[in-house]
Amino acid sequence: MTIYGYARVSTDGQSVAAQMHYLTAAGATKIFSETASGTKTDRAQLAKLLRVAKPGDVLLVTRLDRLARSTRDLLNTLHTLGERGVGFRSLVDTWADTTTPHGRLMLTVLGGLAEFERELIKARTGEGRKRAMNRGVKFGRPSKLTPHQRAEALARLAAGEPQADIARSYAVDPTTIGRLRAA
Repeated sequence: MTIYGYARVSTDGQSVAAQMHYLTAAGATKIFSETASGTKTDRAQLAKLLRVAKPGDVLLVTRLDRLARSTRDLLNTLHTLGERGVGFRSLVDTWADTTTPHGRLMLTVLGGLAEFERELIKARTGEGRKRAMNRGVKFGRPSKLTPHQRAEALARLAAGEPQADIARSYAVDPTTIGRLRAA
């Protein structure tokens, strides 16, 4: 079993030295560190750590916010670790420890709350879309052609004019003209 540490700071003016000290003192034998905003999803060192960690290994951080910026991001990362059989521990947030039954329980409850929150958001969004549709709001991309241009293009297609020529005259892609037939 290997204990991997992960240390992250957000800006170049900050240092990972304190985090590295605490991770080493807690038993981390290999530490991956980087300077990257927590909002970024392309954290190269974290991705590298996730690639090398094997079942039975443990990912150790000093605090949860060093690993994830949001609950959703944390749960996604912990899910990825769990699928690979890799444990997780936070030094400051001692309840966040998937290597113990109590820690797994706490994270399961947290996951349930996050799932409940997603369902509420989905329901509210659906209700909002329904109200907007009832008010006549149109969803999707706006049409590239006006109703008059569409009718004119269909007439030109019916007359046998090539689709590419019609598209060029309206400065649109030929597939836009081709879709008029299907509509």
